[in-house]
Amino acid sequence: MPRSEKPHRCTLQDIAERTGFTVNTVSRALKDKSDISVATREQIKAIADEMGYVRNRAASSLRSGRTKTIGVIVGGMSNPYYGIMTDAIHNAAAELGYSLQIFCSRDKADLEAQAVETALSNQVDGILLFPCAGSESTIRRMKAVGIPYVLMARHLDHDEDDYVVCDDEQGGYLAARHLIEAGHTRLGFLSSFDVVYSSERRLCGFCRAMDELGIPRENLLSACCVSKEETSSQLERWLKIGVTGVFVFCDEEAWRAVSLLQAQGRSIPRDIAFVGFDNIQGILPIPAPLCSVGYNIPDMAKSGIDLIRRRIHEPDLPPQHIVYPAHMVCRGSCGAKLCPHASAQIPDLYSYMK
Repeated sequence: MPRSEKPHRCTLQDIAERTGFTVNTVSRALKDKSDISVATREQIKAIADEMGYVRNRAASSLRSGRTKTIGVIVGGMSNPYYGIMTDAIHNAAAELGYSLQIFCSRDKADLEAQAVETALSNQVDGILLFPCAGSESTIRRMKAVGIPYVLMARHLDHDEDDYVVCDDEQGGYLAARHLIEAGHTRLGFLSSFDVVYSSERRLCGFCRAMDELGIPRENLLSACCVSKEETSSQLERWLKIGVTGVFVFCDEEAWRAVSLLQAQGRSIPRDIAFVGFDNIQGILPIPAPLCSVGYNIPDMAKSGIDLIRRRIHEPDLPPQHIVYPAHMVCRGSCGAKLCPHASAQIPDLYSYMK
């Protein structure tokens, strides 16, 4: 049966009348202000809970000019990397009393721009942006509005923005050395789209390692494949011309490529070896062994929150650039017979998927 009248929402005045304290005392007690005794705070909180009091954050934000919320714009939650990163950002934000508003851009500039506008209209205090190709206009918009922002995981090729990233070039370098030292000299770099700045830097590091180890650059083939069909055809072409080791832009794309090859009856790493990026298995126990370039994701998330908080309170702070070092984690998908961590005796690391 529908209620005949709108229920009364408990106010600070209601709690004051019930407890006998002033509205100001009630307000300060509920905010855990130290000038109110612990006993009084606990008494007022207990009565407030009993009366069903809910803090009006909108009213608080009008008084303070801040909402204690941060907008986080990621590529898409289907990629476990973004789930891991967002969870780590949430933990770091909660420690500082911030809430998150999460948006997905699908790595498309127009959807990213819409997400920024929504975040702005929701009065967020700042934005953590995982930028996509074409983010220049979005960044110009944030600058024009004056909203504090930090670029996460990727950045543009200039030093005007705050950013927190891993060392993409070092990661590409480590991936190349790992494959080459595992015995591969015909190599491929695979991605599903051109990722702003990161793709270029990872390839740069990859080529630097090839130069150091005496592998001709023409032995590296690069491909950007959007669909499963494109990826499958590209991998088959590489196999036919002798490519044996592939560096994939991220772990999610690497696992997708492996599944396509498995569907064609190929064996990993016997027929072709893989190295990914992000070391997702360092946090999520996904049962599909993959060598991967890793870095400290929880610390990166904490740095992002710490930096956006500083930018909110210190708008004239010089641009801050935080770069986390990369490291290589071997799980055998490189096919290295001499690597102590590789499952060299297993002919197909993904045989359980068949």
